Amino acid sequence: MIAAASPDVTHRRILALAGPMTLANVTTPLLGLVGTAVVGRLGDAALLGALALGAVIFDYLFWTFGALRMATAGLTAQATGAGDRPEVDRALARALTVALAVGLAMVALQEPLAAAAFRLFGASPAVNAALAGYFGVRIWCAPFTLANYAILGSTLGRGRTDLGLGLQVAINVVNVCLTLLFVLGLGHGVAGAALATVLAEVAGTLLGLLVLRRLGARPWRVPLPEIVERAGLIRMLSVNGDVMVRTLALITALALFSGLGARDGDVTLAANAVLQNLFLIGSFFLDGFATAAEVLCGQALGARDEGAFRGAVRLCLGWCLGFALAVSGLFLALGGPFIDAVTSAPEVRAFARDYLVYAALTPLAAAAAFAFDGVYIGATWTRAMRNLMLAALAVDAAMLALTRDLGNAGLWLAMLAFLAARGLGQALLYPRLAAGAFPRLRGAVPAGATR
Repeated sequence: MIAAASPDVTHRRILALAGPMTLANVTTPLLGLVGTAVVGRLGDAALLGALALGAVIFDYLFWTFGALRMATAGLTAQATGAGDRPEVDRALARALTVALAVGLAMVALQEPLAAAAFRLFGASPAVNAALAGYFGVRIWCAPFTLANYAILGSTLGRGRTDLGLGLQVAINVVNVCLTLLFVLGLGHGVAGAALATVLAEVAGTLLGLLVLRRLGARPWRVPLPEIVERAGLIRMLSVNGDVMVRTLALITALALFSGLGARDGDVTLAANAVLQNLFLIGSFFLDGFATAAEVLCGQALGARDEGAFRGAVRLCLGWCLGFALAVSGLFLALGGPFIDAVTSAPEVRAFARDYLVYAALTPLAAAAAFAFDGVYIGATWTRAMRNLMLAALAVDAAMLALTRDLGNAGLWLAMLAFLAARGLGQALLYPRLAAGAFPRLRGAVPAGATR
């Protein structure tokens, strides 16, 4: 145990934390673009379709357990702020244990998982044949992908977003190079692309553990009784479970938007898909500030520094709102050319322009939610975050019912209401949670105190 250390809560520190994660978010989609381009050169539409469906399946499968990254970051940040180095190692050891157990379970259950996914998509026999080869190889990266979530969370919780960026870039570069080698050089098709991903994730795990070792981490030295210690394990699993439910609720809201849009025809579906890219681009920037909030709020709470905690909330929220305003203005100004660049279909272009203003408002509607997500994760107020997300999903469902006669405008209004409801709910509950957290650290546990 060393002395607690309050984080440096300044504009410069926030930008230093947010910048690398924004870059990491931007570089990740480039991997999918390269994979598509490489497989596309093979000239077989079935292979390209298999790669696209495989990416969707594994994104959904792994994103569900992305809670491991956020929970580890929050717990690590608090232990770092408290100066409790042994607990930092214990948090990582528990996260790696869960990653290994869940990853191996996915490998063991690969046949029913594949059967369910194939049945859901109902692709052609040619696509399914190629997809089976892709799935059978890539599923073996599950333990390493989840381990990398834990490693990234531990790195971010220590405030080293620069190292987090380096690890993400390293994994992506290895993946791209091996994809070029296995697909174009050795002619292994989509199975080669899957193997490239597996080896890249393995390399990422080894590199991540080496980086953490240089930072002083020794998770492999944590005794098993400490890893499975009841209170610590329950806390970690509870935080992970809360964030997982929150993530599934978010996926449900996005799926409702896409699914109901598809019912209105191909033009609506295509136009909304184009416009959703704007929200995705905006989220790259906002997520960087959410990460800064995770680190600073978690460390401030661990250090029992209420002033630093509240200062971090104010600054991260301010930066999120400021960037959201700028990005929304940029989308309104340049959204038309962006639409033309993404699609050449005249009817899709015209339809997307009609609803551009709604997509341009998504960063503003989501800004508070991104900032407070970081605050709540850093403070491990995950039960409240989960419940507020479920409440926002209920708002989304109610808006969809109320605006169903408005067609596509109703879908976008419901999406904006969903995003705004998340942030508003978190903002309203924040004062009570913050007031309860710090007296609790001094020994008093008021009603409604957080865990």
